[in-house]
Amino acid sequence: MSNIIKKMFMPEHLVKSDLIQAELPSASHVYKRCIKTAWPAAVESVFIALMGLIDTFMVSRLGETAISAVGITTQPKFLFMALIFALNIGVTAVIARLKGEGDNIGCRRTLTTGIIISTVISAIMTVIAFFFSRPILLLAGAQDSFLEDANDYFLIIMIGQFFNCISTTINAAQRGIGNTKIAMITNTAANILNIIFNALLINGLWIFPRLGVKGAAIATTIGNIAAFLLSMACILNRKNEISVISRGILKYDRRIISGTVRIGSSGLVEQVFMRIGFFTFAALIANLGDIPFATHQICMNILHISFAMADGFSVAATGLVGQSLGEKRPDCAMIYAKACQRFTVIISAVLFIFFLCLRRELILIFSDTPQVVELGSIIVVIIAVTGFFQTSQFVLSGSLKGAGDSKYLAIISFVGTTIIRPVISWLLCYPLSFGLIGAWLGMFVEQVVRLILNSVRFSNGKWAQIKV
Repeated sequence: MSNIIKKMFMPEHLVKSDLIQAELPSASHVYKRCIKTAWPAAVESVFIALMGLIDTFMVSRLGETAISAVGITTQPKFLFMALIFALNIGVTAVIARLKGEGDNIGCRRTLTTGIIISTVISAIMTVIAFFFSRPILLLAGAQDSFLEDANDYFLIIMIGQFFNCISTTINAAQRGIGNTKIAMITNTAANILNIIFNALLINGLWIFPRLGVKGAAIATTIGNIAAFLLSMACILNRKNEISVISRGILKYDRRIISGTVRIGSSGLVEQVFMRIGFFTFAALIANLGDIPFATHQICMNILHISFAMADGFSVAATGLVGQSLGEKRPDCAMIYAKACQRFTVIISAVLFIFFLCLRRELILIFSDTPQVVELGSIIVVIIAVTGFFQTSQFVLSGSLKGAGDSKYLAIISFVGTTIIRPVISWLLCYPLSFGLIGAWLGMFVEQVVRLILNSVRFSNGKWAQIKV
């Protein structure tokens, strides 16, 4: 048993002997550094996932149609953010590499460039959303029973998304230098405000009016604005490692811009493929009716909990891999990536038991409708099994992002999310009449395929040769 544990966790067993370039860090150093970088991002992700659960719980008091109205806006919102997510991939990868090289001014210039681009994209995105909100929601699969509520919700949250996009770019830069605590603090504060104003505005507590779904949207927007203000306050502080208050940060730097654009453009292709797949997947489920779609939204929030911790280690892997490559230590990059993956396997095992034992109770938190509880408890079992594959591939994906291997990730997104998930889900959902369960089985197959493809890419080591 001890030999198995050593082979699974000791640094010298996490990298091929012929790839070792110098003395390897000790196991305690590797895992302490992983945890130090990962835990703030993990806490942040858990809070975000919990916020989604609490949002759904609060809105669920208004009925299944309210859950559907809020849920249907998710993919359109993220589709609009595809450019921002792509930009953030480039910002994180470039800053992580520059951090490893010791180029602090370069890190600051990258952040400044990212903020300018993010602001322009966010403004355009918000304007488009206001003019075309209803057609977008109809395309996403919104039904007449909740279209009006969905439209009201979408228009309000898109105001907050302008601020949210800029703060996510700032947080992406902070993650690149390994400062995940700031993102945790800003998002935690935003989530707490969101929950407070949800309670006040959805049901109309104290002096506040009862606004229902609109109240949930306003609460989200308030949280996003708060996160933006906190993020800006951090980078306006001269003591911050990547403060924008310094000379020379607006100077044109060809390497920074070309590196960010090159990685970001591939990241954009990845995001477009992902969003098309997610959009199609959500629309496919929305057409099943209010009860299945409401069940799906509840289960999606539970799914977010299952990989929230893994998200922290994915963020850690992105930063540590990029920094190690900047230090010219691809062997250490591989060690940190695999160490982060080992953590997620343990987390997935614990969550598997938790979900299996409490599958019905989790659904009952949000709805006591018999059809929702019965259907949802089956899907929670699928979530429990999927977690093992999803979390591992998520960390490997984060590692490849840290290396700047965004072209390969774009291909994986096309194969997995744009083709495999919608096609298999549709086949199982409609022709084979599995309904919502079939759609979730399609997602499971996609995660297995993504893990296999990411593992093959990571094992061959080509990502370590990418120049940023």
